[in-house]
Amino acid sequence: MKRTSIKDIAQIAHVSVATVSYVLNNKEGQKISEATKEKILKIAESINYKPNKIAKSLKTNKTKLLGLIVADISNEFYSTLARKLENKALKKGYTLIIGSSDENAEKFQMLIELFSQQQVDGLIIAPVAGSEAALNQLIKEEYPAVMIDRYINNTKIPAVLINNKEISEEATQRLLDKDFDKIVYIGYQTTMPHLLDREKGFDSAILNSEKSVKTEKILVGIENTSDEVKNGIKNLLDKKISNTALFFSSNKLAVAGLKYLLINNIKVPEEVSVIAFDETEAYNLFPTEITYIKQPLEEMADETITILDHLITDYKSLEKTKILSTQIIEGKSIK
Repeated sequence: MKRTSIKDIAQIAHVSVATVSYVLNNKEGQKISEATKEKILKIAESINYKPNKIAKSLKTNKTKLLGLIVADISNEFYSTLARKLENKALKKGYTLIIGSSDENAEKFQMLIELFSQQQVDGLIIAPVAGSEAALNQLIKEEYPAVMIDRYINNTKIPAVLINNKEISEEATQRLLDKDFDKIVYIGYQTTMPHLLDREKGFDSAILNSEKSVKTEKILVGIENTSDEVKNGIKNLLDKKISNTALFFSSNKLAVAGLKYLLINNIKVPEEVSVIAFDETEAYNLFPTEITYIKQPLEEMADETITILDHLITDYKSLEKTKILSTQIIEGKSIK
């Protein structure tokens, strides 16, 4: 079936191709009557005209495509963030293409190359460990890109982040104020700065506290996370400890831990108190309302698309990193 073109519209309307182009692209500066504009628009609609995006991209050198690389699209945090980014991008006239790196530096590099071949106008990136070379290459090529949620040290790519260290410190202080005998931080064995910032916030609050409290850390790998979390909590609770609080540094860790507590009938907050980083609908399946740190996903998406759009328009106006504030949502999981 032949694609209808602006030439077809021009022939039906008895006007020039240039006139049709001006009307359909809403260009200013041409004296075209309202009657002619209305006539062209009605004809375009009646013959189901769809603009040839490929041809347009060749003329403008823009595809109006953006690439998004997340660490794990199955994680509710990233799937929710992706949807919000998609909505914000559409309002700016962009279509979002999504890829998941699965925390793998080689796959991360492959996705960058793939999106580059697709000639996306810009990239939104949640970097992974070992991705420094790929990020620095983007800077060298002056490829518009923004990091989101995560960052890598010693790269000039702007980022939209949250105050990981400060909010982690605040959450730990909240536990300290409750006079627990023991506070356990459950996090990752990692080199990723944003996760290390959360751990630093925990350490800082404990170090600066005048209260005498025992602390412990359960640090797990990226793979086999659930099993390692369950084993860590099992070993902890086998010691018959009481008046203890658990601080999960991600929703994925929290879900694994809460599942273990639920299966083993360990009551929250009567036996163990809980606070978690990030929200997830899975918390709704737990009998106790969970206290968690809520990230401003709407604002993160808005800032990211705005910065990237500016870079696409004028790369030399390289923007600075944005640090957004978070909040602790009170549940009933801390006694």
